[in-house]
Amino acid sequence: MIVIPILTAIFLTLNLIILISLSIQDSVPNSNVKNKISIVIAAKNEAHNLEKLIVSIKELDYCRENFEVILVDDESTDGTYQTAIEMTKGLENFHVYQVRNKTLPAKKGALTIGISKAANSFILITDADCQLPKEWLKIYSSKFAEGYDFIFGPAPFSTENSLTNKIACFENLRSSILMFASAKLKMPYSAAARNFGFRKSAFDTIKGFSNTTETLSGDDDLLLREAVRYKMKIGTILDKQAFVFSSTKKTLKEYLSQRSRHTKTSLFYLKRHQFILGFWHLLNLVMLFSPLLMPMDSIFLFPIIIKLAADVFIILIEQKKFGYKFSFLEIIPLQIFYELLLAVNFIGAFYKKDEWK
Repeated sequence: MIVIPILTAIFLTLNLIILISLSIQDSVPNSNVKNKISIVIAAKNEAHNLEKLIVSIKELDYCRENFEVILVDDESTDGTYQTAIEMTKGLENFHVYQVRNKTLPAKKGALTIGISKAANSFILITDADCQLPKEWLKIYSSKFAEGYDFIFGPAPFSTENSLTNKIACFENLRSSILMFASAKLKMPYSAAARNFGFRKSAFDTIKGFSNTTETLSGDDDLLLREAVRYKMKIGTILDKQAFVFSSTKKTLKEYLSQRSRHTKTSLFYLKRHQFILGFWHLLNLVMLFSPLLMPMDSIFLFPIIIKLAADVFIILIEQKKFGYKFSFLEIIPLQIFYELLLAVNFIGAFYKKDEWK
């Protein structure tokens, strides 16, 4: 039975490392830095989302002469291109293009076209269903001034009163905690394309998205993978004023399909990242299902109690950093569902058909 205290000790040690890493403070933004930035957005059938996005861009607290917006319509059938043209009339720093002769598939191809047209040395990418915070460009500009090649920040979901939204928000929170903790430990493996930036020269050095074509998704994670391979300097922004919010899927079926697609990308992570993540999630599942062995010995009840107590503690301590507020009573069932969903999505990833929208 010595395996139980050993696994528990490892689990608690890893959680302590996560807490310590997330306590590392980011540098204070220098508002005097004014790098010229290009915002690149790939859109497919996003006409209904463009108004909120464009309004938030207009409200950015950054000199218009120092940034441009490049929106690339990827063969939409809902009038996205026409809507974008109409909404950006008279805005000289907005440029709207339609996809022509993509060299790469899906979203990566549309982003590649947009980045190639960027006039500035620093690129930020986001999604058409997002709303950008006013200080977004200031914070990224300051971070780039510290010499980083790639930078990413939090991308929380807007909270709503629905079960699907609760599940999606909790999964986003748990993923963000692990993602940012790993990055602060110099082991970045994932980022959200909704809140992601890089030097255009660094993007060119790693050959853009050309080495990330194993799956149609992964325009964020696999690009970061290539940055790690090329030993680029990768930084994070954990600042409330840099949160990029978007909405969750409306139905559980849509959400599960999205998560399965994203999970499939993890099959193409670097081997060391696959090992670390695999060990972490397997350890959590073992502790979660430990009560199944209680007929052998009552000691098997303790791992799940310790696990859930640690999970609740970490969520209550860290959730505010990522824009969430779950109650004690919500955390336990959502945590259990999150663990089970990870296993389901991992299996489903092997069968999920690639698609871009």
